[in-house]
Amino acid sequence: MNDLERLLAGAADPAADAAGAASAAGAAADPSASAAMRRLRVALASRAQEQNLLDVAYRTVDTPVGELLIAATPLGLIRVAYARQDHDAVLAALARDVSPRVLFAPAKLDDAARQFDDYFTRRRRGFDLAVDLQLAGGFRRTVLEHLPDVSYGRTVSYGEFAAEVGHPRAARAVGTACATNPLPLLIPCHRVVLSDGSPGAYIGGPEIKRALLDLEHAAAA
Repeated sequence: MNDLERLLAGAADPAADAAGAASAAGAAADPSASAAMRRLRVALASRAQEQNLLDVAYRTVDTPVGELLIAATPLGLIRVAYARQDHDAVLAALARDVSPRVLFAPAKLDDAARQFDDYFTRRRRGFDLAVDLQLAGGFRRTVLEHLPDVSYGRTVSYGEFAAEVGHPRAARAVGTACATNPLPLLIPCHRVVLSDGSPGAYIGGPEIKRALLDLEHAAAA
């Protein structure tokens, strides 16, 4: 195991996490240290990619509905997470469920970041990004694969969507799939609403769901 591999393996070590937290705290108090830390992280990600050791790249994106964490494997985008989902917990889950070789590599996600910005500024109604759905299986995956069929500006009830995917009695299961969607926004579970037309629950919070629906309805009008 070379030095870089040891560094990456340390990402799954609680002691390394504690050391990283202490280092981050020191960097926050010293802007020059913070800049140096960012350069180090970018250099580490670049070296990991060169040596085929980068399994999951991530970055954050500022949006009108808060900071999003986006992460990708070589197959495509694997996670989009709102701040309320706890970005640190999301990264820990990726390290556990996908690979411990998770690194901050913003350049690898520049195109995704641009597309999210275009969405929120109404320059884009759909995403042109590859996805990695390994975090979903069974009926949940079926739901995620069909959600993009609910077009921009349109909404459908959980029951109607269940019928559209050939399982008319599976409205509750559709709700569960939406609630555990690893790629919200990109896979538009916010367009699935209650039978009375009200937004209902959402992984990012009901206020964000309403904001997304208002944005799309206004742009589509």
